[in-house]
Amino acid sequence: MTQDLMLRMELVAFMDAYAALLDNDRIEEWPAMFTEDCLYEIISRENEEQGLPAPVMYCDNGRMLRDRVVALRNANIYEKPQYRHFISGLTFRMRADGALDAQSSYLVVNTSQAGTTTVYQAGCYKDVVVRVDGQFKFQSRRCIYDTSRVQTLLAYPI
Repeated sequence: MTQDLMLRMELVAFMDAYAALLDNDRIEEWPAMFTEDCLYEIISRENEEQGLPAPVMYCDNGRMLRDRVVALRNANIYEKPQYRHFISGLTFRMRADGALDAQSSYLVVNTSQAGTTTVYQAGCYKDVVVRVDGQFKFQSRRCIYDTSRVQTLLAYPI
């Protein structure tokens, strides 16, 4: 029981660190939270439930994550978002290979430069988390959103 509680606390700290990177505009650090052979995607719940492989964002390795950061900083023109991520309902189970299957709910709010705060997206994370050199990393992070309407600017990771 104590071991499960310690693992939960470590996993919650990892998820909080992820949210803090995005919420505090430290996007350059985001790819380091993933293994090099990772999967990151944002997909609608409707597509997920129907088995339709049509994510709105898809990266299947660390190079693609780093490219996303370069594009955000240098190529895209947009109003800089101010996000706040709220993560809850974490459940997880240990696999035989030592990886963790984890699931949690998320809510992301966006505050515009005018000061208006709106719900940007809500959904669930389905993750595979592994240890690399003693540190947790995402081998897979799938953001499955419930929000039926995707904002036109979905450039930042969820």
